[in-house]
Amino acid sequence: MKQEAGKASAYHTIECMAFFAKEKAGKLNLIINYGILIGKRFIRQIHRKGQTTGMEKKVIIIYKSSTGFTKRYAEMIAEEINGTLADFQTVTAETLSGYDTVVFGSRAHAGMIDGYKKAKELFQKASVCQWILFVTGATPNTEVDVLEEFWKNNLTEEERKKTPHFYMQSGLCYEKMSLLDKGMMKFMVSMMKKKKDKNDYEKGMERSIASSFDISSKEYIMPLVSLLRQEGGF
Repeated sequence: MKQEAGKASAYHTIECMAFFAKEKAGKLNLIINYGILIGKRFIRQIHRKGQTTGMEKKVIIIYKSSTGFTKRYAEMIAEEINGTLADFQTVTAETLSGYDTVVFGSRAHAGMIDGYKKAKELFQKASVCQWILFVTGATPNTEVDVLEEFWKNNLTEEERKKTPHFYMQSGLCYEKMSLLDKGMMKFMVSMMKKKKDKNDYEKGMERSIASSFDISSKEYIMPLVSLLRQEGGF
């Protein structure tokens, strides 16, 4: 009887030990799983933080500005996406090769994109993966036909398809213009005055180019910013 009682007690002790072992194992698994969950969350947070802090190494906005409008728009874009900002005159192919996307901004000057040819040569030398173009000018964004003709005169059909390009109305600033540009504008004003049978656009242009004006706005950068956010996940 004593022997059987001893066996029963031993079995009971073993069962108790097994029960507690299972319970501890369950708690241990729970702790481990909780730790894994926290670890995953922490890794995701690090990843997100890394994406945010690394953004300035991913996109660079370079500008070629004469009277300040293009520079102002470039600053707005850089601030909106936390990108790197640089003057076109200071960048090199080696600088650009460290970025995934290059945004180039310049003005419309005498019907052409100022500095566009040199910019393309620099991008090709730097083997830029993607580059985006924006142009500023005195023509209002509402003049769709005029702007469409402008793009056709400056970009090839392939470039218009492959290179994202945006126009941002800005204005005129006679106070900051070079003597050459002032002379060109005075000649244009005199030609507009002499022209007969002006259409509504020409009449409006004649009035507007007579003096400095500013029709720039942050809203005009948003299509470009939206594209950057969509493609880069900013």
